[in-house]
Amino acid sequence: MIDEKIIFSPINIAVLTISDTRNKDNDKSGTYLFKAINEKGHFCLYHEVIKDDAQGIINTVTDLSLKNEIQVIITTGGTGLTGRDNTIDCVKSISELEIPGFGELFRQISFQKIGTSAIQSRSSSFLVNKKYVFCLPGSKSAVQDAWKEILFYQLDIRHKPCNFIELIPRLDE
Repeated sequence: MIDEKIIFSPINIAVLTISDTRNKDNDKSGTYLFKAINEKGHFCLYHEVIKDDAQGIINTVTDLSLKNEIQVIITTGGTGLTGRDNTIDCVKSISELEIPGFGELFRQISFQKIGTSAIQSRSSSFLVNKKYVFCLPGSKSAVQDAWKEILFYQLDIRHKPCNFIELIPRLDE
């Protein structure tokens, strides 16, 4: 539920597509997020595509998480089960906390749409240097589900009874 009596508080978000096959020209998931973030009233300060390379993922997510102007990082791609799906393992290795409820809820939403195939997603969320990192699958449909069903609300200070944004000042306690 959105409490319209509360003033919307925009945040700064980075979008990182992790893929061996996509580039800025054909990155439908990252482009969707860029547009959806800005349409919501937030600011997408960073939108890039990098290869599904473990050290590159670690370096890029770490660098983004150290930027004071960024509150949230959303990745797309690399959340499956193959040998080139490195995102979850890489982000987990540099995180101080996993937020398992995000992945659980995402898979529940996915199950309603794609059935038992939802079990193949390792989508999750973490805190890296006290910044939220949401790791989404690479498919545009999955990214839309995560945005429309979860992040649209949880990244809005007006969402009640609670949301991720209201916790930002307390993440370093």
